[in-house]
Amino acid sequence: MITTSQIPATQQSDVAEPRHGEQGFTLIELMIVMIVIGLLAAIAIPSYVNNIRNAKEAVLKEDLHTMRGAIDAYTVDKQKAPQTLDDLVQSGYLKTMPVDPFTRRSDTWVGVQSDVLSSLDQTQSGINDVHSGAQLSAQDGTAYSSW
Repeated sequence: MITTSQIPATQQSDVAEPRHGEQGFTLIELMIVMIVIGLLAAIAIPSYVNNIRNAKEAVLKEDLHTMRGAIDAYTVDKQKAPQTLDDLVQSGYLKTMPVDPFTRRSDTWVGVQSDVLSSLDQTQSGINDVHSGAQLSAQDGTAYSSW
């Protein structure tokens, strides 16, 4: 009996295990995988976009709440309403103007001027509310500029 050690090295590759076919993926298998990936993406992307929008809306609500609180505190402390939103930053009621999550800018906030005095001690009217400068609509159909 002849062992593989007795066969010259040039002929050993011919004696090795026979090939049953090339290994790899067929075009059909690759197309099926791509279709499955596409379907998963089609399901996941709208959910992801919706979650991002919900997060931006939550940030906008919190920023508006914070700025309205600062306007109220400024008005009570100074006995006059701020004349500009920048007065809140200069007086230390806000560290910086927050960035509007939809316009991605901090200078698009719209201050609402009013001649109505909010307290008996208030001597001068000014800004008493703030809104987003975004021209988009929320998921509930209301405009962000009306929040």
